[in-house]
Amino acid sequence: MQKKQGKQSIVFANPPIITSTANIGGPMEGEGLLGNYFDHLIEDNLNNLCSWEKCESYMLEQVIKTAVNKENSEITDIDCVFAGDLLNQLMSTHFALRELSRPFVGLYGACSTMALSMLVGAMMIDGGFANKVAGAASSHHDAAERQYRFPTELGVQRPPVAQWTVTGAGAAILSATGQGPKITCATVGKIVDLGIKDPNALGPAMAPAAVDTLWQHIQDTGREPAYYDMIFTGDLGSVGKTMVIQLMQEKGLDISSNYEDCGCMIYSESQDAHAGASGCASSAVVFCGYLYQMLVAGKLNKILLIGTGSLHSPTSYQQKESIPCIAHAVAIEM
Repeated sequence: MQKKQGKQSIVFANPPIITSTANIGGPMEGEGLLGNYFDHLIEDNLNNLCSWEKCESYMLEQVIKTAVNKENSEITDIDCVFAGDLLNQLMSTHFALRELSRPFVGLYGACSTMALSMLVGAMMIDGGFANKVAGAASSHHDAAERQYRFPTELGVQRPPVAQWTVTGAGAAILSATGQGPKITCATVGKIVDLGIKDPNALGPAMAPAAVDTLWQHIQDTGREPAYYDMIFTGDLGSVGKTMVIQLMQEKGLDISSNYEDCGCMIYSESQDAHAGASGCASSAVVFCGYLYQMLVAGKLNKILLIGTGSLHSPTSYQQKESIPCIAHAVAIEM
């Protein structure tokens, strides 16, 4: 079977099975629209630890252990963990994996990391290089704000286009055998940069990358948007979501009836998240909680999850560079 399809896509000959997932959120996430779809909620953004970064490491470690336990496996059954976060040198992930002591590949795709981890993990299993892997991602609002923007204590006013970084983590166990939805194909994204330089406007910056990957997925696989019950992007927020619909309409496709953005699903309007949620945990907590439960319950049968990531850094911003963006897509079907 020819696994490479078209220019950027992969069709899996032995589709990996997502046998379990787990997610964790902070207090704001627990008070949001999907508060009932979390395995764990922490009471505050420190969780009785001495730093936000340690809290993030705890969350990532916790969800991987929980996902393993939920499918009645042991952590030693995991052949490899693919995971990442938003911080410099993936420090939250590295300290979490230090505690787990499993073979590990660190991934940096910014907020596309959850989809990327499942994409790479699926390739490992389909290729016969592993029997069981974990894909995971995390973010922490306060840690990300401190690195990318301003000290949290400063209380800087955010513009309406800004989004709120999710405090949380998600993990999915992919296996060569078992029961659950399967990853049937994937599309690897490429860098798209239309020159946006404002680090508050991440939804508009990432929307063209999401459209580029979705359009290529359609061209490579021959699957029209209507093939999927729903298409989900990772964290474009309300502004980026509107742009995706408009950009796809310019290509002659109306996806407004079966498209949603995870960043618009987490917080309620009363929570003042402005344009919505962002961060690695945006798509991670939504997929590993609500979406996975909908798939297992048969309320969704075919979804396309498009992880979206803005690949800027404090250094690139200070050097007045624009924001390179990427999007990776995984097709998940019951």
